[in-house]
Amino acid sequence: MGARIYVAAAAAAFLLGGCATTAKAPVCSAAPGDAVDLHGRLAVKYTQNSEPKSMTVNYSWSQTPQCTNVALSTPIGSTIATIEVTPEQAVLTESGKPPRSAPDIDTLTARILGWSLPVAGLREWMQGYATAADGKRFNASPSNTDVTTKDGWRLSFVSWQDGSNPPKPKRIDAERSASGQIEEVSLRIVIDAE
Repeated sequence: MGARIYVAAAAAAFLLGGCATTAKAPVCSAAPGDAVDLHGRLAVKYTQNSEPKSMTVNYSWSQTPQCTNVALSTPIGSTIATIEVTPEQAVLTESGKPPRSAPDIDTLTARILGWSLPVAGLREWMQGYATAADGKRFNASPSNTDVTTKDGWRLSFVSWQDGSNPPKPKRIDAERSASGQIEEVSLRIVIDAE
């Protein structure tokens, strides 16, 4: 299960090809100003069968209105997997294995992990907003940092990019209680400056 969550944690994302290459997400085509390109680190801690587990991956995230591509790598830069998400499907590609797909990224991560990693939510979170438990849009800011999402994640926007206007998140902490086979899970998402 540890290897499966390591790959899916890139979810992520953050939602990836060969084992000895640096992770680079495929480029989604978009009009200027419509693309979001981010990179950073994702740390996952979870408890399964009363046993604590953790992992850290680097991610490269490329998003347009039509698609999201995520490349996941180890902390030393070796590529683990790639994830491509379009309106039609989500596809996970690991080195030396046939691609796996599902109608959406949350379904794909649930199949791999046994629980759903909030990759769809990450698309919003990393840009500083979320869908709150009441269904309303939550806009994070240095004075408005905490929210519980519609799907039960407790988010805290911990720090902000220096000099960004409007403010852009630098670090986001997310926690969720029992979900599927997992007793509890927490994510730390660090977004490096663009």
